Amino acid sequence: MTEFEPDYRNIVDAANNIEAWRLPLYEHIISTSVMESITGRRFGYLLGGDESDIREYFRIYSGFLKDHGYDIVPFECCITDILPGGGALGRHVDGAIKTRDDFERYPWDELPDMYFRTKKRYFDALGAVMPAGMKAVGGVGNGVFECVQDLTGYIDLCYMRSDDPELYRDLFSAVGRVMENIWKRFAYEYRDVYCVYRFGDDLGFATGTLLIPDDIRRYVIPWYRRIIEIVHGCGRPFLLHSCGCIFDVMDDLIAAGIDAKHSNEDKIAPFHEWVDRYGDRIGNFGGIDMNCLCEFDRQQMKSYIEDEIRLCRHHGGFAFSTGNSIADYVPPQGYLNMIEIVREIRGDVV
Repeated sequence: MTEFEPDYRNIVDAANNIEAWRLPLYEHIISTSVMESITGRRFGYLLGGDESDIREYFRIYSGFLKDHGYDIVPFECCITDILPGGGALGRHVDGAIKTRDDFERYPWDELPDMYFRTKKRYFDALGAVMPAGMKAVGGVGNGVFECVQDLTGYIDLCYMRSDDPELYRDLFSAVGRVMENIWKRFAYEYRDVYCVYRFGDDLGFATGTLLIPDDIRRYVIPWYRRIIEIVHGCGRPFLLHSCGCIFDVMDDLIAAGIDAKHSNEDKIAPFHEWVDRYGDRIGNFGGIDMNCLCEFDRQQMKSYIEDEIRLCRHHGGFAFSTGNSIADYVPPQGYLNMIEIVREIRGDVV
């Protein structure tokens, strides 16, 4: 069998809305437990160890991706991991900021240093061990909306909009400034490690946006624009991951400078519809609906994927993946079926 030779330029082309010479595989996140099930080797615990352990984690992780036909290594470290009193979004605890006094006492200026003190060793280890031909996609995880929610909770944030609109406005500004300062350092320090920068900010749900579109335009997207300018200043394309029905703000996101967008769900719109709508302006990352990934047998999946790829060809740059991520609940065989089918279509020897 010919050894697969990764080439990160395929994903860069897709992000820049150029149809790559070899259709790239892409995942936003891949569950370590799924990879452990496939390889029969436990390695997730290494991420909590010393420098040597962390490097070994990334050797195994990036080696898995290379062995399964990926050109890149997806990896990010989330801002929400380091927010004092955070967790209202991820762990559903009470929000740390409910009042103006909470806001004024919060250590906003300390957060960028806290982020790098905690996360730098992971980025350094990843950069040290990636296989030849591969680079990373990702970076500083979470967007403005997710970080605000992690400090307030979604429901309390909605109440705040009516009860204290100035605090509501100021929260987005404070979070945006923190993100901008983190990205100013990260984008330049790790531009040799990362070929595409991204963050995820889930702006929508099944039938619409989680905030009214005007609030996204007023309080969220201006900070996207500033971060994207930093990313472009490093010569890197920017990929936005956002779940949900966000058609009402897609034109605004494209105007802000996103180069590509990831995430799709068939009950909102199948992947080829995103490509059809926006493939003349941005690259599109996505593919098989999560339900189909989990429920289809191999033949059903093959027909589904062949149809999606056929409909996406010659409509701009795209990369194929799940519509969301390889979560813990994804059947390992279903994941392997998807990879093998895409690699067969593109002519790999698998």
